[in-house]
Parts: sequence; structure tokens; C-alpha cells
Amino acid sequence: MTARLHWTWHTHRVRHSDFATLVREEFGDGHAATLLRSHVLNALGGRTAEAALADGIQPRVVWSAICDDFDVPVERRFGRDRPRRR
Repeated sequence: MTARLHWTWHTHRVRHSDFATLVREEFGDGHAATLLRSHVLNALGGRTAEAALADGIQPRVVWSAICDDFDVPVERRFGRDRPRRR
């Protein structure tokens, strides 16, 4: 019998600029803007992402709700891998 790992995504902090980058990279420039304005996130009290951020909800919480709604795989919730600087 093998142990099954359960991954939980969380981070201590996501800046607004990082949040914008994550949304654009995952959904594309055009769709990201529409998603932020119009998709209602039930996990955030029926707010859009734009409204939630304006109400002071932390970007990491909003990003997590978006990821859950759109079934973003765990491995993409931190954004694209980038080569390390030397």
C-alpha cells in the first residue's frame, strides 16, 4: 500500500503585481481582464475578483478562489517556471 499525498496550495503573500501576472499567464491577456471584471466568485461572497480586491481581500485569497473555480492544477498555481538567474 502506498501513501497518497494531498497537496494544499497556499502562500503567505501574493502582491497585486504578482496576482496580475498570475492571472494573465494562466488565462491570457484578453480573457484575464474579462474574468476579473465579470466572473462571480461564490467563495468570496458573490463578488468579482475586481470587487474583492477593492474591498481589501488579499490577492492570494482571490487567486486561490479563481484557481478553485477554474480547476487550475496545483502545479500552475504559482505561475510559470522561469529559469534561474546566474
